Amino acid sequence: MAGAGSPRHALLAAILEHVQEHGTHDLSLRGVAAAVGTSHRMLSYHFGSRDGLLVAITQTVEQRQRDALRELMEASELPPLDVMRAMARRLVDPSLWPQERLFFDLYARALAGRPDARPLLDGVVEDWVAPITELFARLGFAPPPARVEARLALAVTRGLLLDLLATGDRGAIEEAMEAFIGRYRRPA
Repeated sequence: MAGAGSPRHALLAAILEHVQEHGTHDLSLRGVAAAVGTSHRMLSYHFGSRDGLLVAITQTVEQRQRDALRELMEASELPPLDVMRAMARRLVDPSLWPQERLFFDLYARALAGRPDARPLLDGVVEDWVAPITELFARLGFAPPPARVEARLALAVTRGLLLDLLATGDRGAIEEAMEAFIGRYRRPA
């Protein structure tokens, strides 16, 4: 991904605003180009294809979520379990459901070998495992077990998000997430 301040970054920021308001269901390069004041050729240049643009959108949303986790970890006095709870509340917010649907759709396409979606797999697990490992280290886990717990927490969270998108039962998901977080009340 291009750095902040680059033309690609500025374009992606405008596209994210558009997508936040209008979604991605009927997204076309020509339509989004018109909406953000550029040409479909410029979008093709920066993102390659519609799927390339969707991957860039998803990677940016994922990065924003990791940034939110880091902010919770760094800028607050919250204990680690409360950081987990705050992040879980953030992830089940209905405003994120369209981006989460897109994430799982692209994830499935990438796993099926679709070349335009394949870049999503770069870091899709590891980029999350690192900050979550740090959170488990704060709970008292040694490095190897902290990493195992981080991977487990990521898998549980993604599984519960899939459940949420399938059922819409936010209360049940929040209850399940609290039960998962509760298993860490005892010291490691």
